[in-house]
Amino acid sequence: MKKFRFWLFILGLLLLATACTAEEEITEAVATETGTEDNADTSNDDASDVLVMATNATFPPYEFYEGGEIVGIDAEVAAKIAEKLGKTLRIDDMEFGAIINAVTTGKADIGMAGMSVTEDRLESVDFSTSYATGIQSIIVKEDSDIAEPADLEGKMIGVQLSTTGDIYITDEYGEESVDRYNKGADAIMALTQGKVDAVVIDNAPAKEYVRVNEGLKILDTEYAEEDYAIAFAKENDALRDQVDAALKELIEDGTVQTIIDKYIQP
Repeated sequence: MKKFRFWLFILGLLLLATACTAEEEITEAVATETGTEDNADTSNDDASDVLVMATNATFPPYEFYEGGEIVGIDAEVAAKIAEKLGKTLRIDDMEFGAIINAVTTGKADIGMAGMSVTEDRLESVDFSTSYATGIQSIIVKEDSDIAEPADLEGKMIGVQLSTTGDIYITDEYGEESVDRYNKGADAIMALTQGKVDAVVIDNAPAKEYVRVNEGLKILDTEYAEEDYAIAFAKENDALRDQVDAALKELIEDGTVQTIIDKYIQP
């Protein structure tokens, strides 16, 4: 009889422990589902408070790295726009050719990368008011026989992939005359190594590349002139209007020009 009572007591303890464990598991499951768990993440980060800018930070002086931080004309203008909108700016660095896709798929709110307004791009995105003028320049070696745009005929020309330089040169001289690079700096390196005869790129970064690479020069005759603007997804009309209004204010009060003058000396 004593043995029977002893095992009955043990059985009762086991049943009680099993019931408690089951109750705890149910409680944890409910807490996880409803977000009331003690260690649940209670942060309230609001994506609407962040303005995400897609760029390619290899395009000085518009965007480049300095001390591990992306700086430049576009970075500062975007920061001023975000401030006017009551948002925090976040800059995502990527290949230039990925910027429009990032904007159209919602991975980024805006695209700023010294981006020119073109008919092809207008098929995919909308643009803001222009905030700067860009010039496509031709960089050659100092002893080059290329003296003007017409001399590019029959030459191998380096460009940055998906830029307007790429578009212009491909349209005018054909695929066989174009050597594409993910970064402008890579195209310049190819020029110094004799892999291409010239590089067509925006004038502002062209000046920087020539400054730090001995033996190169920019031709006096420009290749093309174009407008820089901010890219938006076509369905994002509300944000486009807000950003455009803020940009216009910054242009009118001289802020944009002050930023440009800070990075580009006459």
